[in-house]
Amino acid sequence: MEIIRSNFKINLPKVYQAIEEADFFAIDGEFSGISDGPSVTALTSGFDTPEERYQKLKKHSMDFLLFQFGLCAFKYDHANSKHVTKSFNFYVFPKPFSRSSPDVKFVCQSSSIDFLASQGFDFNKVFCSGIPYLNQEEERQLREQFDEKRSQANGAGALTKCPVTIPEDQKKFIDQVIEKIEGFLQREEKRTLELNPCTGFQRKLIYQTLSWKYPKGIHVETLETDKKERHIVISKVDEEERKRREQEKYAKEQEELNDAVGFSRVIHAIANSGKLVVGHNMLLDVMHTIHQFYCPLPVDLNEFKEMTTCVFPRLLDTKLMASTQPFKDIINNTSLAELEKRLKETPFDPPKVESAEGFPSYDTASEQLHEAGYDAYITGLCFISMANYLGSLLSPPKTCVSARSKLIEPFFNKLFLMRVMDIPYLNLEGPDLQPKRDHVLHVTFPKEWKTSDLYQLFSAFGNIQISWIDDTSAFVSLSQPEQVQIAVNTSKYAESYRIQTYAEYVGKKQESKQVKRKWTEDSWKEVDRKRPHVPGPCYHTNRFPTVQRPHPHGGCSNGKPHLEPCSAAFYMMHFSASGSPFEMELQSKGLQFLQVPCFTAAGIVGKRTLSPDPREAGVVDRESEGISDPELEQTDYCADPLPEGRKKAKKLKRMKKEFSLAGSASDSPAVLFEVPDTW
Repeated sequence: MEIIRSNFKINLPKVYQAIEEADFFAIDGEFSGISDGPSVTALTSGFDTPEERYQKLKKHSMDFLLFQFGLCAFKYDHANSKHVTKSFNFYVFPKPFSRSSPDVKFVCQSSSIDFLASQGFDFNKVFCSGIPYLNQEEERQLREQFDEKRSQANGAGALTKCPVTIPEDQKKFIDQVIEKIEGFLQREEKRTLELNPCTGFQRKLIYQTLSWKYPKGIHVETLETDKKERHIVISKVDEEERKRREQEKYAKEQEELNDAVGFSRVIHAIANSGKLVVGHNMLLDVMHTIHQFYCPLPVDLNEFKEMTTCVFPRLLDTKLMASTQPFKDIINNTSLAELEKRLKETPFDPPKVESAEGFPSYDTASEQLHEAGYDAYITGLCFISMANYLGSLLSPPKTCVSARSKLIEPFFNKLFLMRVMDIPYLNLEGPDLQPKRDHVLHVTFPKEWKTSDLYQLFSAFGNIQISWIDDTSAFVSLSQPEQVQIAVNTSKYAESYRIQTYAEYVGKKQESKQVKRKWTEDSWKEVDRKRPHVPGPCYHTNRFPTVQRPHPHGGCSNGKPHLEPCSAAFYMMHFSASGSPFEMELQSKGLQFLQVPCFTAAGIVGKRTLSPDPREAGVVDRESEGISDPELEQTDYCADPLPEGRKKAKKLKRMKKEFSLAGSASDSPAVLFEVPDTW
């Protein structure tokens, strides 16, 4: 069902009823863009930590607009052994409903707009007919403004007891208004008087003056013409009529305010239901939903986790589910369209689904992809198929697995992290995974370098994986961790690039954060930081490992000896063995080789390309073969002092209905499998 501003109010009861009756919901969103700065490849680096990924998305994605929201409610009909669906496709746009309401700024990304246009997306329905919305803080401020205006209009407090002080430049204007009103009151046949349009300040003076001078017998209200001009209308009324009109005016203002809250009321209803919300690769959907319809996202990741679980107690990501055992070995492609097709084949059993009466049905053969309502619909189908497959593994088999089943609890509140090689998900209910990255190097290089240059640089080290950070840096994963220090040593005398271990990179990053924090807290005027000198690029230098040798053309322009390239074989023969001249030189400087523990992870090399569908392109589906299933620890965040973000989360929690998770008594405990702690 398509919902726009003109039919939102009349269909809202249907939305509420669908939410109340549903067993679970599936959601999806369409956005005006993905990244306002770095490329999508850099935005989703293969070695991001959950904290880094959250900060990147918060910084570079939240200024875009979620302008289409798909909601599909699923209810199981036990009598007919089928699922009944109610699908909604909402067009959303933050149209200001009054001069005092927020005027939202947002950005668009040309590639995203072009892609949606190629899919037949109707932008006129967004900008001309989109449903407005307010977050909770905006709603609170507007309600306070309404209350203040109402108090002023009624002559609250001292305004009814003493004259109003009128500025000198406005006295003539007010005197003219009083003169008109006196004449109006003396003419019994005339019941209303319309004043000429004036400024907001002048209207305020009129309200205050009339509240003091004429406490009874008239009713004053502000109306707006077709040309958006605001003017005051005065009516002769008795006290009973005046009170009736005031009540009508107040009710109308409350209705207008509820209309302004708009689509946020749908999100509040979903949150208050406490039911399972299913999405596909849904981290961005969740972040935008909270940011746009509840409150701005907190700075701290842990505060975001707490806030998210307050708004949505149970989330499930079908992309993570399909990427995890027991599905990982039988599903090759986890993009939504391909996943929906695969789950129609053996060993899966497609669910029997029917649209409720009065709701249009979707035909999966037509593939209406990137319409949010349709994507939400097939996301729900994928969840049902995979959940029922888990039930088929039980003894005896279970044909239909409930959304409250303990079988699917291992997937709750874990959101898929796209393209991260060794951390498959963001854990909303506890600490995130912290894999060893002793095989990973951080490399900086000139802006002109490309992926082929990095492959050439590391050609002597076997298979590698490259994950771009930005135009001048990348992570490189080696297949043989014992070669990490050898690779680091190649850059000791290099001028155009620098290599460091992942641990060194993280350490320097944390040191930088600490310095910035001290600068903020202590207001330091000067902070001395020791950094290793990184010379500028030497354009005579090849990108292979180098040694210092005389060069036939003399030194470089920077006055330093030129570094002549040598072969990787020469380097490994002379400098990799214990007791080599290179090691002895290091020892003379108080340095030594480090023994690096072995850790390997397989994956696909990130490419610097932008896919038409950035959330699905180049996603790594299979990361490694070693899987372990230890229990995840959980952290009680409520035990810590509550900063601003957590106060918001607590406030949201108080506003929500209490909800207790109920597992099916007939379901088997969640010991069949678990979402792995290692990937």
